[in-house]
Amino acid sequence: MVNLLAVLRLFLVRPYPQATIRVRLGDHTTEIRTDPDGYFRIELPLEQALPPGWHSVKAQMVSQTISPETILAEGEGKILIPHQTPFLCISDIDDTFLISHSATIGKRLLVLLTQNAHSRDPFEGVVAHYQLLAEAASGPDATNPFFYVSSSEWNLYDYILEFSRKNGLPEGIYLLSQLKQLSQLLQTGKTKHLTKFDRIVRIIETYPDRKFILLGDDSQQDPPIYESIVRHFPQQILCVYIRRIHPKKQDATNELMKRIKANGVAYCYFANSAEAHRHSVEMGLVAS
Repeated sequence: MVNLLAVLRLFLVRPYPQATIRVRLGDHTTEIRTDPDGYFRIELPLEQALPPGWHSVKAQMVSQTISPETILAEGEGKILIPHQTPFLCISDIDDTFLISHSATIGKRLLVLLTQNAHSRDPFEGVVAHYQLLAEAASGPDATNPFFYVSSSEWNLYDYILEFSRKNGLPEGIYLLSQLKQLSQLLQTGKTKHLTKFDRIVRIIETYPDRKFILLGDDSQQDPPIYESIVRHFPQQILCVYIRRIHPKKQDATNELMKRIKANGVAYCYFANSAEAHRHSVEMGLVAS
């Protein structure tokens, strides 16, 4: 019951459209208004480039109808300036490293509503593989960045972040899907997957001179999304990893993997993380 109430509370949210947001990064400040869904995106011009690594940023929601000015809410986050490491990783979440049963909505909801971030498990060996990818040939005080791109909603951000930290997954950037209301709980994880493609494209186009590793699973739409990404950016993709989850999708996924290979990109369609680990060693991506 405690887990159920905790998850339901995550979907009792209300966006604030046209709210004034003030963002501070060091001595630099800018303001912007949220869009109709309560989101905002900013570009903050800087006189000097930030050094590689994580940097703190603060955001405040400011009332402009109350005098004197009132801070209605505030929060602190971090932004990442990647080091010049060998590659960047883009990973799905559900059924890629977090056991979620995404292909069956009933099982997904049962796990989500009855377990918490500390009682759920990652797939065996996946954390060790991700840690090796993060640390591979990255040099001192630097890691290969991870971007976690998922069809799960922003409602579940704290839940996913707590799970990731508890299990020792590499620190990374999370790009999730649009917030859902409580009435949409039955559609959790069922966001249109075209938006996931768009988010991945945005990352790759942000770093046009960098190489990427894509990690996902066959429970939903990762194989066709990644095959399309490879067609658009064949020179930037080093390897595609797909976890084998859904027996009925294996034939279709194998065909997509053949197309990926035809574009000169390596792939590994695996049942357990030990296979993916061995493949990374054989490719020279990680040390044994």
